[in-house]
Amino acid sequence: MKKASNGIAIVGAGPGDVELITLKGRRLLDEADCIVYAGSLVNKQLLDGCKAMIYDSQGMNLEQIVEILIQSWKDGKRVVRLHTGDPSLFGAIKEQMQALDKQGVPYHIVPGVSSAFGAAASLNAELTLPEVAQTVIITRQEGRTPVPEFEKLRLLASHQTTMLIFLSVSMMETVVKELTFGGYSLATPVAVVEKATWDDETILLGTLENIAGKVKEAGIRKTALICVGKVFAGTDLQAVSKLYDRNFSHGTRTATKS
Repeated sequence: MKKASNGIAIVGAGPGDVELITLKGRRLLDEADCIVYAGSLVNKQLLDGCKAMIYDSQGMNLEQIVEILIQSWKDGKRVVRLHTGDPSLFGAIKEQMQALDKQGVPYHIVPGVSSAFGAAASLNAELTLPEVAQTVIITRQEGRTPVPEFEKLRLLASHQTTMLIFLSVSMMETVVKELTFGGYSLATPVAVVEKATWDDETILLGTLENIAGKVKEAGIRKTALICVGKVFAGTDLQAVSKLYDRNFSHGTRTATKS
């Protein structure tokens, strides 16, 4: 049988809401003959109506996943590897792509909506605000998997900007200690968003002083994003962009007098 010419599609499923997958991602799922999906994270409703042979990778190792992908492609099937959020963020796709490269199997990536942006939307937050925060740090707390020496949470905290911390809610007390050691005050706003954009999404609001207790009380242990910084102060924060200021000229508008 002729091999699928366009290769394996590595698709971002979005953060959870089934309507937040891209049109291209949705089309590829509908057309697929084989789908290997991250079952512990991807909303299974995305697979409703798919005609493909479907494999849940949550109990598989790398070799098993790659074997299914490659053999299905060699059999001429249209293959989708479905990851949660956007596959470029903590997606563990590099080792899969390297394995495909070794076998000469083509692939392409279809980006998705990250839970980082799903959480920001749920919080009605703008991650970058004029004169408040112009940088977003996406990272995680060191656990069983180490982080590079200069990316320790306490060092990143010295920037005092917006921080989105993945894969770390089970270590919430350690996260708080690292952030405060790095310079954030205990009054710094924090939001923890569990299962961002899902129907059973949970949002906890607090500060570095009390968020660990709230997380413990809620029993949140995984699938949650820790959002730290002044931008999460909500309506208590005043920040005005020059973009729409009538007294400010730019390339498409001339300032008008007050």
